[in-house]
Order: sequence, then C-alpha cells, then structure tokens
Amino acid sequence: MADISAIFFILLILGSAFPAMLAAWWLLFPNLIQRAQTRVEKTPWGTFWLGLILVIALAIPIIILLALPFGPAKFIGWVLLGAALTLSTIGSAGISAHLGARLAKHSAITPLSGFIRGAILLELAAFFPLIGWFFVWIPIILISFGATGFALLNWTPRENIIHAETSAQINSALTTRNT
Repeated sequence: MADISAIFFILLILGSAFPAMLAAWWLLFPNLIQRAQTRVEKTPWGTFWLGLILVIALAIPIIILLALPFGPAKFIGWVLLGAALTLSTIGSAGISAHLGARLAKHSAITPLSGFIRGAILLELAAFFPLIGWFFVWIPIILISFGATGFALLNWTPRENIIHAETSAQINSALTTRNT
C-alpha cells in the first residue's frame, strides 16, 4: 500500500510542478514565451515541421552517445537529453500561453489565470490514455521543440504587407468590376 501511495503522490507533485514550471518561464522570460506563442498561433505547421527536424537532429547523437559502452559518453547523452527536454518547455509555455489567451478571450479571467488553466489543460490532455499519449503528447512535443527553436533564433512569422500601390490597384479593379 505504501508503494501505491508513493507513486500517487509523486504523480501529484509532478502534475502540480509542470504548470508551475511553465508559469515560471512565462514570468521570467515574457518576450521569449511571447515569440513562441506567436509562432504557435501564426504558423503551427511550420513549427511542427521544425520541431520534427530538431527532434531528429537531437535524437541521433543522443542515441549514439547512450549506446556507447563508455561511461562519460552515456553521461553526456543523458545531459544532452535533459537539456533538450528542458529547453522544449519554452515551447510548451508558448503553447500554454496560446491556450490561455484563447480561454481568456471567451471568459473574464486574468492572463495569469488563463495561462495556468492552459498549462493544466495541456497537461491533462496529454495524460489521457492512448489518445492523449499518441495524438496529443507526441505532436505537442514536436510543436514545442519547433516553437523553442523559432523563439531562441528570434525568427518571427512574416507579415502579409500589401503595398499602397497594390492595394490601390485592387480597389480600383473591384470598383470597376462592380460598376
């Protein structure tokens, strides 16, 4: 019975710690999380594909290092894996901020409350058996790696700017077409 209680309380503590960690990132590095949130909002597929590329690029050396029979190489592999997962929480905070902003838009809650609710929503959705594990957790990991990559590189999505001449041409074409 003690083992079951220990496992339950470990999961409870981790379940509370994840939203708290994301909120700490959000409060400590608001511009970085805002860039990740913007990428998740504007270019989710581009973020997904960059995340897939980054995960593959990180997985190859990590797998090689962990497979080597040399102790320091295994240690470096574990450190690299931990560092990669730690950095991916920047993208997870961006996803939580996006979810929180959408929640706040539909109700009268503060941005912090929306962010915490978004983080809890993200965590609980990934916790759902089978569906959450394969169809939520894996895409969210890839999107969070991509959002982290874009945020750290400070690559913002391009704005669709229509020049004044092009806008005037479009307006004149529409008015002549309507008459």
